[in-house]
Formats: sequence, structure tokens, C-alpha cells
Amino acid sequence: MKTSTFTPTSIVAGFFAVLASTAALPAAAQQVTLRVHHFLPATSSAHVKLIQPWCDKVAKESGDRLKCQIFPAMQLGGAPGQLYDQVKDGVVDVVWTVPTYAAGRFTKAEVFELPWMASSAKAGSQALWTYVDKNAQDEFKGVRRIFMHVHDGALFHFKDKAPQSLEDMKNLKIRAATRSNARMIAALGAIPVAMPLPAVPEALSKNVVDGAAVPWEGSPAIRLAELTKHHLDVPEGSPRISNTIFLFGMNEAKYNSLPADLKKVIDSNSGVATSAWAGEVGFDAVVATYKKAAKDAGGTLVNLSAAEYQRWVKATDSVDDEWVKETSAKGADAKKLLEEARALVGQYSK
Repeated sequence: MKTSTFTPTSIVAGFFAVLASTAALPAAAQQVTLRVHHFLPATSSAHVKLIQPWCDKVAKESGDRLKCQIFPAMQLGGAPGQLYDQVKDGVVDVVWTVPTYAAGRFTKAEVFELPWMASSAKAGSQALWTYVDKNAQDEFKGVRRIFMHVHDGALFHFKDKAPQSLEDMKNLKIRAATRSNARMIAALGAIPVAMPLPAVPEALSKNVVDGAAVPWEGSPAIRLAELTKHHLDVPEGSPRISNTIFLFGMNEAKYNSLPADLKKVIDSNSGVATSAWAGEVGFDAVVATYKKAAKDAGGTLVNLSAAEYQRWVKATDSVDDEWVKETSAKGADAKKLLEEARALVGQYSK
């Protein structure tokens, strides 16, 4: 009986044969894991209603060749304001973030953070995507935008008593999410204290702030119904005091490295329709639930009167003016951009 003999040469040759056969596998058969990083806990509405469902959808549509590994609550390190650079530099593959936490870098897109812009997240998110597509793609170089959205609109939450008038706002210390939000709070006579959402509970408990500007969607992530008992909102259906822009984006080089069929899966889950989905499902659809939770926790919900609302709108005119001045200084037709942004919100609100 003839026996086989294995020599070092045949072992090496066999190794390279296996390596060659692996390299020859079609790109479509390879699995890609996307490292997704964001700043809220895994229990947050954004994680549960937006990030995880998007990841599940692309996994299903790619036959499990596109998989997400999600790292909530800044588990990979850094601060929320560093997330945009993390994805741009390829430290992570995908982020969900507030780009304007890096103040001054996204001036044209920042127009959607001005006061009194949108009354629904769905309309505002569609307007934001369309506007950036046309006017501000240069601010997002190196990052492929998958979807963008605004939230349901910030309102004021206070520990003690909700102001009833513009005069009552004087010298109150209020958490601000972004610099536009801070300018708006200052224009109302209060003292803005800038911080990301995860820092709000400690600031409230230690009396660093008297209240916070936070959308209803953000309230459960930081137990806002437990920490504040007075919630001041605008007249029903009116644009809220301020908003924040969000980006769900992928490192451009990572996207470019994908085979064509996986790029197609990403593309079919990107754009204005996906942005509309994010605004509606992640924000508009949860407002009633979280308002009820605040009321059930013993909170009082107060709406400004129509007349008082108009006083607040007039008092914050300078915030728009400041944005126009700064954006114009960078070479943009800021007045035209502001008009276009408001027109797009109106268009998508119909």
C-alpha cells in the first residue's frame, strides 16, 4: 500500500493554495462588520427606535453580510463632540451624533437650529436633508451622510416653577444643547449653560442649572420626568423654541471599500425618505407617550399663550441676525439660505 508523505514544501504549497482560494472568494460573499458609535445609552429612544432598526434592516437586506456592532454611551472613548471626527478619521465606521457639538464647523447646516424653525420632526428632517444636499455638502467632507434629522423640538423643563412670561426667564440658568440654542436662551434673558444631553441629570441634581432645553424624545434617556416637574411648551402646533441637527453617517473610505451590492443596500437605506422615517418614528411618534409619562410622574404641562409666544419670537430675532452675519462672513448668501430652509420646512409640512 502506497502512503502519502508530507514535506515542508508541500505544506507551504498547500497553505498558499488555501490563501489563494480564500482571496478568490467573491467580494459579495464577504461579511462586513460596521462599528457604530453614539453618545446615548442602549435604552434610549434613538438607540431602540433608530440605530438598532436601521442596523437590523441592512443586515436582513444584505443576507447578513452587513452587520453592526453598536457601542452606545461613548463606550469606545472620547466625548460626544468628538464623534464626527471619529467617523471622519476612520476610528469608527458609523456614528449617530450632533455635529454642531463642534461649534462653528457646520455653519450652513446650523440654520435648522435657529429658533422657531419646525413644528414636526418628519418635515424638519426632510427639509434638513434636502437643504444640506443642495447647500452644505462641503461641510461634511469625508463622511457619507446616511440620514439626517432634527428632533421634535426642544421645550423647557424646570425643577421648581415654570416661567409664565418673558420677564420670568430673567437670570434663570438653563441647559443649552448647541450654540444657537444658547443664543436663543440668552436673548430671552436667561443664562445658557452648554452641555450634551448625558450631562443634564447631574447638572440638575447639583443645581448647576434651574432647567433644561430638551425635546420630549430625550426625556426618558436622562429620567427627566423624575428630575423636573414643570414643563413649558409653545402653543399647540407651533414651531418650538429650538432644534438640533443629527447625523447618522459613515466613514467615506469605508463606504468606498464595500462591494457594489453592499453599497446598494446602504444607498437604499439612505437619503430623504430615511430621514423622514427617522424624524417620524424616532421623534414625532413618541411625543404623546413621553408627555403622558411626565404628567403621570406628577409633572405640570404648561403652554405659552399665543400672545406671549409672539413676544418670545420677537425677543429672539437677534439670533437669526447673528447667524446671517456669521454665515455671510464665510462667503454664503445667508439670507437666501435662511429663506430656503424655512421654505423647505413649509413645503414638507404640507
